[in-house]
Amino acid sequence: MTKFGLYTKSPKIAFETHLYGLDEPIKKQLIDLREFVKDLGMNVIEEIRPHRIVYSKTIAFRVFLDIKPTKEELIVSIRIDRKNPYTTYKVNHSLDLTDIKKEIASAYKNISWYF
Repeated sequence: MTKFGLYTKSPKIAFETHLYGLDEPIKKQLIDLREFVKDLGMNVIEEIRPHRIVYSKTIAFRVFLDIKPTKEELIVSIRIDRKNPYTTYKVNHSLDLTDIKKEIASAYKNISWYF
């Protein structure tokens, strides 16, 4: 049973399942991004899906970040607002995350939490 009293047939997927098979630098970047995003605010919701990790703002599920880990890179999709499409980056081990973190913080701040 979920925290909202709903039953689900599928078991909860652990974040760590996405770490298996990743190159070590990519693994570190994924963990770094996760910690950064979770520190943005108390209303950040992390949803672990079979092939990606999605972050939204509040229970209204306004998704602002989608991360798809692959062996050699992270495919990071950022959505500044609901009216515009995602901006997608391919993050490899040599890419500095500073600019991407700024864009993620901006998306979190600007994404609408209401319907």
